[in-house]
Amino acid sequence: MAAASSASWRQVGVGLVLPAVVVALWQTVASMGWVNPQVLPSPLAVAEKWIAYLLPLQPYDPAAGGWLHWAFSGELITDSLSSLYRVVVGFLIGGGLALPLGLAMGMSHRVYDWFNVLVQMVRPIPPIAYIPLSMLWFGLGNPPAVFLIALGAFFPVLMNTIAGVRQVDGIYLRAARNLGASGFTLFTRVILPAAVPYILSGVRIGIGTAFIVVIVAEMVAVNNGLGFRILEAREYFWSDKIIAGMITIGLIGLAIDVGMNKLNNHLLRWHRGLEN
Repeated sequence: MAAASSASWRQVGVGLVLPAVVVALWQTVASMGWVNPQVLPSPLAVAEKWIAYLLPLQPYDPAAGGWLHWAFSGELITDSLSSLYRVVVGFLIGGGLALPLGLAMGMSHRVYDWFNVLVQMVRPIPPIAYIPLSMLWFGLGNPPAVFLIALGAFFPVLMNTIAGVRQVDGIYLRAARNLGASGFTLFTRVILPAAVPYILSGVRIGIGTAFIVVIVAEMVAVNNGLGFRILEAREYFWSDKIIAGMITIGLIGLAIDVGMNKLNNHLLRWHRGLEN
């Protein structure tokens, strides 16, 4: 256990080397005055703006609410939570629709033939192209953003689920049938477990895509969230706040990816031969 923990921390340390070098070079370029600070502010200026973005805008007033509510009232926290809410809702809708359809298309040639042409026609259209229609259909606010996120998450989960079901080795299927497995048992004990690695990969990609889409959607359809705040900062030429928002997006995306990777490793212990 200690060795594994040491290796994990060593891996984190190695991963931080390149970002540290980039920040050091960035700070050097900014300190030497080689770039306009309004165009590319220094890392220290961005860090200062990030902290201001994180902290509450108003001084603490007990009459206005509890201390915890005040501590989490900063723009950065409320914007991040708003974006995460849209990502979660949109992904659950998109992934929830894609999973059963992908399983059906992967298992049934008839279902695949019915849906494949439509799927392959719609899949190349980027969710951003639906922005005008989403605003016409749903107006402004969360609904169009959730619709776009659901679209962005739908196809990665769908295509990976289809691939996962179709890659199941025919030897396993024939062996299960020879042993008298029913269709339900064949699905739950052979096909679905074999497809889980592909499905989880699709989920991981789908969540990443959903987070990309939410930023774009917030720039045009809502009045809060990280995307909206970056667009607002652009209007006032607050480059430090733009970069602070971008760094926040990157950190949240990294946290989501690390969490998904750990979940995959936990759920797929049997697949890697780690089950006791």
